[in-house]
Amino acid sequence: MSETDPKTPPKKKRKPKKPKVPRQPMPEQDATRRARNFQEVPYGYPPETAIIEAARCLQCKKPLCVQGCPVNIDIPAFIKLIEESNFEGAAIKLLEQTALPAVCGRVCPQETQCEEKCVLGKKFEPVAIGRLERFAADYVREHGDELEAQIDPPTGKRVAVIGAGPAGITVAGDLARLGHKVVMFEALHLTGGVLMYGIPEFRLPKDIVQFEVNNLKKLGVEIHTDYVIGKAETVDQLLNEEGYDAVFIGSGAGLPMFMNVPGENAIGVYSANEFLTRINLMKAYDFPNYATSPIRAKHIITVGGGNVAMDSARCALRIGSKSTVVYRRAREQMPARDEEIHHAEEEGVEFNLLTNPVRILTDDDNKMVGMEVIKMELGEPDDSGRRSPVPVPGSEYIIEADCCVVSIGNKPNPLIPQTSPDLSITRWGTIEADEGTMQTSKPGVFAGGDVVSGAATVISAMGQAKIAAHNIHLYLTGGEPDTSEEETQTEEKEQPVTSE
Repeated sequence: MSETDPKTPPKKKRKPKKPKVPRQPMPEQDATRRARNFQEVPYGYPPETAIIEAARCLQCKKPLCVQGCPVNIDIPAFIKLIEESNFEGAAIKLLEQTALPAVCGRVCPQETQCEEKCVLGKKFEPVAIGRLERFAADYVREHGDELEAQIDPPTGKRVAVIGAGPAGITVAGDLARLGHKVVMFEALHLTGGVLMYGIPEFRLPKDIVQFEVNNLKKLGVEIHTDYVIGKAETVDQLLNEEGYDAVFIGSGAGLPMFMNVPGENAIGVYSANEFLTRINLMKAYDFPNYATSPIRAKHIITVGGGNVAMDSARCALRIGSKSTVVYRRAREQMPARDEEIHHAEEEGVEFNLLTNPVRILTDDDNKMVGMEVIKMELGEPDDSGRRSPVPVPGSEYIIEADCCVVSIGNKPNPLIPQTSPDLSITRWGTIEADEGTMQTSKPGVFAGGDVVSGAATVISAMGQAKIAAHNIHLYLTGGEPDTSEEETQTEEKEQPVTSE
């Protein structure tokens, strides 16, 4: 048959060639040294390494990695710009979809999101998308580049944003760029939410958080700190007396859960919230330069297996304590990122897995002196699909310790729902919101992040916030709500309000 014969079968498309270079490792502090300081663990890519890693990207025509990103970053585009040494352009491309690129590049679980869907990862290691995102954001910040954001003409509409964490920051940035006047209300004395009080300095330096928060101010966002909505003012007052056209609730999930075991009220038992807030936001690690004295303990037990538990256990080492994790399931069931578990093991954290607390032991002054635990074994899967831990009779033993950090999850603070009686909540205490629009039961009020989903990740909170911002804009401008994501969240569903 000739080449022009219509019956000639079409030529097969060539499959992308495999990369000639492996995934580039990120240099980091030596484990022995970093276990005694609060400096950031990974150093980040130098420009030469970033370019090499960016060149591994296959530039797929239908990039699955974008589907894995909750905020829909144009991943191939920003990586291509890095490959071309256009680092400022890469940062600008990132800012089109995320207000926190330097943060997301550090703390988001890329390995289960964008990188998990990377086509290259089917046969080789995926492109290091998170590391490249971090590089682009860091390069611009460190070189003092001023990135001018495009802001639409003023609409005359005012939006109140409650909570200056990842969800609130995302909503504020998106709405400000659309021309709306945004005013944020933050209960703590610094903005950033969990980025400031929860994630330690060695994982997320606080000056990076404040740099990205300051970008909001450049967009015209007004920020009020030490302002507790539900006490200073209610949601109804914001709408009816202060004249806001819409309200977004992104107050997070900051109410700690406890084990409910005997002795838990002992001196020396803390929630992870208090422990990490003292160390991070109040800088107890830098005492006496800061007035918050650190917790002095010889042996700190952290109960839980999530990222917060790893943060607590690694902080315990850095304030000079022996550090042990007690977790009731096996290592494979730990919710924490593999990278965080690996770093904790390298630094010297001890792991007592398949172990569950029974009671806290105290002295005559009600000070903790130890913890009785029991060995567990894995039984049948529970509702989440993980095998349920079952106690092994007669396997109790005692761990001597003078401090315990409980890190088994958080729930939203009930203050806002209590002062907004027509705001519907679920039986887990989370605010009920339509998953497609993030609209609550109260007209003009939207919500997103942990206050809706329960304790989850930074990037998932940002993803919900972007949906909310889009639909708040439609609400303010008379457009129809975009319900393309999901139909409703009126039925109560299992929510990850705990993160062991």
